[in-house]
Amino acid sequence: MRIAIVSATAQKKPIPDYITSLAKGMESMGHRVDIIDAWTDDGFRLPGYEYIVVSAEAVSLFGGKMPEALARVLSAGSGIGGKKSAAFLRKTGPFTGKAMANLMRAMEKEGMLVNWSDIILNAPHAEVLGKRIGA
Repeated sequence: MRIAIVSATAQKKPIPDYITSLAKGMESMGHRVDIIDAWTDDGFRLPGYEYIVVSAEAVSLFGGKMPEALARVLSAGSGIGGKKSAAFLRKTGPFTGKAMANLMRAMEKEGMLVNWSDIILNAPHAEVLGKRIGA
């Protein structure tokens, strides 16, 4: 299966190790995985994937607000309505549940069908979660 991982970190920075571990877990199950950085890439390639994984970080510890780059990249992929997807959030603070609700709301606003969501604790946990995609 062709899978896109949209990395939406809180600030513009290199791809974190937990996202590469998530991709490594998916690739070990035989999937073809591409990582799309929400800050530098556009979302025009997203309709070409069978499954879209959004891995995000909340902008602040208490608000649960998602990065503005996430909304930009999801709205650019005009053909993503009806795509199966997963929402992963890095645990950052006490309001992780609120941030997860905001992430899923942003994805569903674009018409994505979120069939799995989970909170990533660290890189080894992300790799284990990646192995469960499509299993």
